[in-house]
Amino acid sequence: MKKSIFLKLILCFLFFQSSINNAQEKITTPYGNNKEAGKYARVNGTKLYYEEYGTGEPLLIIHSCGTDIKAMEFQIDFFRNNYRVIAVDSRGQGKSKLKTNDLTYDLMAKDLEALVKHLKLNTVNILGWSDGGIIALKMGINNNINIKKIISMGANLRPDTTAINTWAYKQVREMHAENLKKANSGDKSKDWKKELQLDNLLLNQPNINHKDLAKIKAPVLVMVGDNDIIKNEHAVEIFNHIPKSQLCIMPGRNHGAPRNDSKIFNEIANHFLGNSFEYSEKN
Repeated sequence: MKKSIFLKLILCFLFFQSSINNAQEKITTPYGNNKEAGKYARVNGTKLYYEEYGTGEPLLIIHSCGTDIKAMEFQIDFFRNNYRVIAVDSRGQGKSKLKTNDLTYDLMAKDLEALVKHLKLNTVNILGWSDGGIIALKMGINNNINIKKIISMGANLRPDTTAINTWAYKQVREMHAENLKKANSGDKSKDWKKELQLDNLLLNQPNINHKDLAKIKAPVLVMVGDNDIIKNEHAVEIFNHIPKSQLCIMPGRNHGAPRNDSKIFNEIANHFLGNSFEYSEKN
């Protein structure tokens, strides 16, 4: 298997196949392709696809890079029992339209803020994985909507080896080089313009500083696996600079924990969402 294909499986599909830990979880709802629950919203110059399930406090669920709503099926299926889940395809992914030549996390955060306003939600919880976790942090920094709590799994502040493990950093560049070669060759197997924009997210974004993190008013649960793409010390850095934050480094888990260890991931996230905590001032 070529390295670029291997990386795509790791970074974009993010361990899309569930491990034995999820074998007993039978998902019968066609999340991401459910005609009964699927809707479109024209917001912020694009057309976003989303699905809604359950009742209660709103919980916005945001998937990882290059995937779609289905990647979060274990979270949707779990949280729909107690929350009004809004699962959305990010701009240019799944069924949502791209409508830009400059895809950024800032733009996608504004998209989802516009969706929250479109749905007339007074307040919302956010659960984001990988790119979704970055978008969730961006939304917290912006403070354009009323966010109750944020769960950010596998997010990074910058696209370098101070944040990302070296093997992943190297393979992103190898993947991009091959995608660029395919695009320049005239290959028609994929929309390479879109793929290169997705590559740009991994190569050159985000660029979040500590002062930005200090703007987040909502409590945040920062999550990574101890064998994650994201370095453990980077997760600690994020935690240290968010005023109201908790940190969970999941032992023996990797970047794909929301899928391949969904039970423990969901239990931790659910505990954070459902309980009140005191936060000490960070130095």
